[in-house]
Amino acid sequence: QVHLVESGGGLVQAGGSLRLSCAASGRTFSSYAMGWFRQAPGKEREFVAGINWSGGNTYYADSVKGRFTISRDNAKNMVYLQMNSLKPEDTAVYYCAASSPEPPNSAYDLSGWYDYWGQGTQVTVSS
Repeated sequence: QVHLVESGGGLVQAGGSLRLSCAASGRTFSSYAMGWFRQAPGKEREFVAGINWSGGNTYYADSVKGRFTISRDNAKNMVYLQMNSLKPEDTAVYYCAASSPEPPNSAYDLSGWYDYWGQGTQVTVSS
């Protein structure tokens, strides 16, 4: 079982940057694929980025490609989401999620593959 806690959210102006962190408990963290999702008010939860167990494969939603970077540190049980060139439409609650076994390469964006979720951290981008 994995317990996930996100941090690093806040208020930032458009064009700015934030780095989200997700701290995971559990000895088997390195066996989990990890993902970041977000949910804006009145909208469904959507995939943002995913990373496989080793960090060797990453996946991104088209809306964040080139602006966001997902990474992980298995020694520290941490996953990160570096967000640059933020836009007002990036405003949402951001959730960290863990999946074991790993999703197929084509399914990292499907929330149903993820077994564990954090409580979320709010990101607000002002124009």
